[in-house]
Amino acid sequence: MREILLNEMNWEVKGYWPWVPLKGTSMELGQELMGVTDWMPATVPGGVHYDLYRQGWIPNPYEDLNSLSCEWVENRWWVYRMTLQQPELKGARMELVFQGLDYEAAVYADHILLGEHKGMFEPAVFDVTELLSVRENLVISVLLKQAPDEMGQIGKTSATFTQKSRFNYKWDFSTRLVNAGIWDDVLLRIHEDCSWGEMSITTHAEFEEDGSTKATGSIEIQAAVLSMTGAEPARKLMAQITCADPVGNQLLMQTHPVCAGTLLKTILDVPEPELWYPNGYGAQPLYSLELKLLDEDGKPLDTRVIRTGIRRLEYIRNVDSPDNALPYTVVINGRRIYMKGVNMTPLDHLYGNVSVEQYQLMVRLMKAAHVNLVRVWGGGIIEKEVFYDLCDANGIMVWQEFIQSSSGIDNIPSKRPEFLELLHRSARSALCVKRNHVALTIWSGGNELMSEPNKPSDISDSNLAMLMELVGQNDPQRLFLPTSASGPVEYITETKGQGHDVHGHWKYMGNPYHYELYGSNDNLLHSEFGADGLSSLKSLEKFLGTDNRQPVSMENSAVWRHHGEWWDTLSRDEEIFGSLTDLAQFSACSQWIQAEGIRFVLEANRRRKFRNSGSIVWQLNEPWPNVSCTNLVDYYGEPKMAYHWMKMAFRPLHVSLDYRSLLLTPGTAFHGDVYIHGWEGGKLEAEAVVLDAAGRCLHRQRFVTRGDRDRAVCAGSLNFTVPEQEDRLYFIRLTLVNGEAEPQQNIYLFSTARQHLYAPALSLAGGNLQVRQENRWLPTDSGELSLQACFTVLNIGSEVLLHVHAQEEGNRYWMEAEEQFLTLFPGEARTVSVICTPKQAGGFLAGENHSISDDLPNVQFHSFLSAQGTSILEGGHKNHG
Repeated sequence: MREILLNEMNWEVKGYWPWVPLKGTSMELGQELMGVTDWMPATVPGGVHYDLYRQGWIPNPYEDLNSLSCEWVENRWWVYRMTLQQPELKGARMELVFQGLDYEAAVYADHILLGEHKGMFEPAVFDVTELLSVRENLVISVLLKQAPDEMGQIGKTSATFTQKSRFNYKWDFSTRLVNAGIWDDVLLRIHEDCSWGEMSITTHAEFEEDGSTKATGSIEIQAAVLSMTGAEPARKLMAQITCADPVGNQLLMQTHPVCAGTLLKTILDVPEPELWYPNGYGAQPLYSLELKLLDEDGKPLDTRVIRTGIRRLEYIRNVDSPDNALPYTVVINGRRIYMKGVNMTPLDHLYGNVSVEQYQLMVRLMKAAHVNLVRVWGGGIIEKEVFYDLCDANGIMVWQEFIQSSSGIDNIPSKRPEFLELLHRSARSALCVKRNHVALTIWSGGNELMSEPNKPSDISDSNLAMLMELVGQNDPQRLFLPTSASGPVEYITETKGQGHDVHGHWKYMGNPYHYELYGSNDNLLHSEFGADGLSSLKSLEKFLGTDNRQPVSMENSAVWRHHGEWWDTLSRDEEIFGSLTDLAQFSACSQWIQAEGIRFVLEANRRRKFRNSGSIVWQLNEPWPNVSCTNLVDYYGEPKMAYHWMKMAFRPLHVSLDYRSLLLTPGTAFHGDVYIHGWEGGKLEAEAVVLDAAGRCLHRQRFVTRGDRDRAVCAGSLNFTVPEQEDRLYFIRLTLVNGEAEPQQNIYLFSTARQHLYAPALSLAGGNLQVRQENRWLPTDSGELSLQACFTVLNIGSEVLLHVHAQEEGNRYWMEAEEQFLTLFPGEARTVSVICTPKQAGGFLAGENHSISDDLPNVQFHSFLSAQGTSILEGGHKNHG
């Protein structure tokens, strides 16, 4: 089989009123019904919104309230067309394949109906053999009907009837911008008379019983052999399977006689394999399998290449888990894996436009933040194959949900016959493709499905029982969870013994309740929670008009409400900081509280490692630019402060402080336990220092303990008396020193201000930031187009500098910094590595893409409340070497 990619053909698209394309001419007048738009160039894969925007039919829907004037698009019919030439290659069967049509389509060739298709997540395949054998050219037309009237976030799950991504219809982190178009690749497949069909690749590792780390690996292959001519050829075929090691050396080869209509089953034994581990636990070596189907003369009929990793996958209950709990702890190669996870939404409302480079950025950010699991949320999409390939290569375990989600009014899984048929088809299609990814770890029936309020649905529900049966039939190696959360209650609770896999909350819960709730919780798995915070000023200015760039409550601004209605933090932040009248100031304060809230939850859960099996932060990204949201990375690819504090909390070796309030009372005693996370060596020394805003040491305490890689170890209690001053800030800096690596630090900020807890931070004015670029921008070792430089930041002032961070001031690069939002006391310096990658985004973000004529990155450093970046010292290097 050969595949010809048809994405770059001269695709065009045109809009019509419903039903008009089927009629063509007026019944009364006999004249042509011309349609709503003209024919215009189309992006494939993509969506009609971007094509309309390029031709001036709609404004940029991501700015201000513009999306409201674009809602007509979902209510039109759209016709795509292109001319397919007869290929030079001939075959027994030629198929036109659409990997993703959105949503209900009829496909024509020279006005001949090839077939109809409904659903986003199952390929549409049409036989064009006969037509291409007699015609040199075929005009391929794809008629897409108007989008179905599906539920948004608020509605009834029991009444859902499609397998269309529902977040498009309005969610708390998105607007109503319903995609229509060809959202994935279009191919012409040319088959010989026999081809490979569905394949299942399962790997396993067996270890010696004596506890040795040596393993024997196996790769189990099941591959269907299909006749493409309608009859099963009598002649015998040969299957040739070659396995190459991760650097490309051939390890072994097998040959097997096969016939069309049969299923090849075989096992490849790999002695002492290089084992695949999640990020942070080991490497991700991938073996290459080449499966050739040969005729009796040795002529290749079909070849498939699959890359996979070898590992042993198991699931066990948590330590001290209740008997009725599900096995939430993942075990890979005999090692328990603590889930350090993020939830991912689609990367864009118009998901067909997302580029490979955007997926690469998201996975790079995950890996750099020590994330080892991503939950692909059930209200979004089953992602394109490139995303799962990247997860395989980078050690990001995938929790994949089938496409159904809660709706608020009721959350009962739909039993409508048309829905169950579509769900069955899309689920089976996903299973048969995604099961071959070594990163795929968990299947889930959907998001927040509940048989009654606060009670997650289980497999007694016929919808979820069907999905569990499909997983058992098609991917029995993986764990199936009925839904997330999986119960016995949906939401985090103070009631002990009830919180198994829980969701919530999504807000900073206030001081001290936030710390009391999460610090003493006993959940087994925290699979969704977060806190909200504003986007950066740089990003806000991209989609808010000049009249909307001042702090305001969502209640008082239609534009702000349109970009994050649920996530209004103004009253929260003014309670903590006092009046906020400047947008940059508001953004900095809001991001701080988001970061503080998320860090505490992550550390509190991690202190119960393997009693709690992991934390999955809601949410990594957003598909739409929000003023405020629970995301860690904004729509434009800018990581927020919370991303970097999550990165710190997920470090393999970490030190944390257990506290119950940010408010200190002058003259009273402070007690807080110090915990060591991830130390596998012997003795380890930790130091706690209490400082004031001038950097004066008020208390110092040392701890010596032994670590344990599988649990957090309490090194002791930090005890000191709070000074008698009111309205002061106090810092607790924890430092781990192991004598081998750079000391690990973690800083907590407390206050004695009763009215506005962090208001004293707004008065800090004695810090003075000095920045020096240590080297020219040089290419990184990754072989990509990325550039890297190091900067030294120094506080030459008399007071602490809060949240020192780098920002790329232009719009042509994605910037990733090794460390961000640093606390620098007077006289302290830190050297930070910064990598800038040229932007190559799709759709409405393409206007920021890098071109060869663009300048080098313009990186400046900011501190808390400094709107202007600090200039680089004279003599610093700025040019590419």
